[in-house]
Amino acid sequence: MEGETFLWLIRHAPVDGVKGTIHAADAPADLGDRAQLEALRQYLPPNAASYASPSRRTVETARALGLEPELVGEFREQDFGDWTGHRHDALAAVGGETYAQFWSDPAGGRPPGGESFADQVARVRVGLSRIGAGPATLVVHSGTIRAALCIALDLTPQAALRFVIDPLSLTRIDRLASGWRVVSVNQRIS
Repeated sequence: MEGETFLWLIRHAPVDGVKGTIHAADAPADLGDRAQLEALRQYLPPNAASYASPSRRTVETARALGLEPELVGEFREQDFGDWTGHRHDALAAVGGETYAQFWSDPAGGRPPGGESFADQVARVRVGLSRIGAGPATLVVHSGTIRAALCIALDLTPQAALRFVIDPLSLTRIDRLASGWRVVSVNQRIS
C-alpha cells in the first residue's frame, strides 16, 4: 500500500432498541442527538473516502453525517451467533456454563454459531488493508474500532477489549510509512 492513510473512525449512534441486547445487523440508530451529529460532521475531513459496516445503524449514522459510504463487510460487528437478539441478563440466567465460559475469555471465546473477537480482529485487518492512501472516514462499531486499535498498537485482542468506545465518538489513527500512529481514542466532538 503506497502513501499514508488517515482514518477517522466513528462509532455509530446509539441503537434504537432495548438496552443490554445483542443487536442484530438490522437494528436502527437513534439519531436524536442532532447537535452531536452536526458537530461531528463539521469536524470530518472534506472530500475523504467514506466506508461503513453494512449494518443498518452504521449506514443510518453515516447518512446523518452527510456521507454516502462504501459498505465493507469486514467492518461488521463481532458475530454473536445464536445469542444475537437476546439480552445479556437473560443469557446469563439461562446460558449456563457456555455463557460464563465465554466471558472468562471474551477475546478468544466464541458464542454458539458466532465468532471470537480475535476472529473479528483478523477480519478488520483485511478491511483496513483495502483502504487506500489519503483521508477516510469509517462509520463502524465499537468492536471494529477496538480491533483497529489492536492492529495499530500491536496489542493482544484481550488488551484491546479494555478500550471504551462510546456512541458518536471519534477515534483517529494513521497508517504511515513508518507504521501506525494513534491520534485520539473515544473523543467526543462538541
